Amino acid sequence: MKSLPYPDQDLRRRALAWAVKLKVNPRVLRVQTMRRKWGSCSSAGTVTLARDLSDREARFQDYVIVHELLHLRYATHGRVFKALMSAYVPGWRAMERQRLA
Repeated sequence: MKSLPYPDQDLRRRALAWAVKLKVNPRVLRVQTMRRKWGSCSSAGTVTLARDLSDREARFQDYVIVHELLHLRYATHGRVFKALMSAYVPGWRAMERQRLA
């Protein structure tokens, strides 16, 4: 993916668009350097995305963003969580393997 002049802002804008679509409201949405993860979601409602996620393809970005935003509503990876992932990001299971790699 080509480098954008403001990758943090682009990721934040993309995540906020997904938040509207998913009808969730993160308390804080931040983009920062992360060593071991692509994203995280705290129980306090803070969603953090890895800065280098902007270097990945848009579909993978959507997968990570949707995954973390759904944790605002569903803490665990239960049946409903997985069904919503499939509805919003078809083929997410293949991307799950990339995420964990």
